[in-house]
Amino acid sequence: MASQMGCALERQADSVYLGGGTPTMLAPEQLEHILAVLREEFEITADAEVTAECAPGSLTPGMVDSLARAGVNRVSLGVQSFIDSEAAAVGRLHTRSAVVGDIAQLRGAGIANINVDLIAGLPHQTAASWCVSLGETIAAGVPHVSVYMLEVDEDSRLGRELIAGGTRYHAHFVPDEDAIADYYEQACERLCAAGLAQYEISNFARPGSESRHNLKYWTRQPYIGFGVDAHSMLEGPESAVRFSTPDSLQEFMANPGMSRTPVSAREALEEAFFLGLRLTRGLNLKAVSARFRVTADQEFAETLSDLQSEGLLQRDGDTIRLTHSGRLLSNEVFQRFMKAPNG
Repeated sequence: MASQMGCALERQADSVYLGGGTPTMLAPEQLEHILAVLREEFEITADAEVTAECAPGSLTPGMVDSLARAGVNRVSLGVQSFIDSEAAAVGRLHTRSAVVGDIAQLRGAGIANINVDLIAGLPHQTAASWCVSLGETIAAGVPHVSVYMLEVDEDSRLGRELIAGGTRYHAHFVPDEDAIADYYEQACERLCAAGLAQYEISNFARPGSESRHNLKYWTRQPYIGFGVDAHSMLEGPESAVRFSTPDSLQEFMANPGMSRTPVSAREALEEAFFLGLRLTRGLNLKAVSARFRVTADQEFAETLSDLQSEGLLQRDGDTIRLTHSGRLLSNEVFQRFMKAPNG
């Protein structure tokens, strides 16, 4: 497959990620078989991070045992909210007690590297209820937390209803943008105070528990995906290549062929900026310059100067990073690096 795309494929892997979707909806033996095949086809390192996404409430004792036997050592739980009514409003089937039970089951099976996903801005969410969700998350003692601000787009039923100004899916109970930003800021403060340092715009971890897999995306390392709507990026002789499979099961079964998109040198440079700036540690301009054989701060001189003057970006020697305001407006900042004019 990689050779057909004109790419090189490393046989060694130190990260495996099962999801999105809910891989634990498979039978335990199916999940074990998938991981067994991966180990046959690739050299999975002994210290590899092997993550499975799980819907809270779907983890039976048999599935938890199967995950442990298959070598899964990290689980990401799509909690979204610890308030039962908020979870139900967006179609989630779990309860707070189910989440607590799942975490206990996983730890009992030796899987202690657990992530909890939270969403700021769910229908019916209030400052008080958000405070409860944060408190429950901290009390659970998980080593990793992801906090996402609700995004309004046409890729979700709730998003489409919000755009249309309708009331289905409790869309008229979604907090306003200022409230959502306040919830996010509160999460940053409380999680950091609890020992979960913010290492990326949406991600917080105890030392050593940062997501190895996601760090690969943010630092533009090669990855390969399998299945419906799977995306990959591998290095070619001259530039990186992205490719993906069909996004519907029917199309995938009829023709699992892949669409190929070469990444130009300029696009790769832009990606290095808007992906690298997601990280709290920021982006080292000297390292970027060496990697892409350009003078990075000259390539984006005007953009960097404007963002600094607007208080969205700060510079410390050769390192640039988003300010607090920059993180809140990160999507707008990143747009400025796409097709930005040379300085």
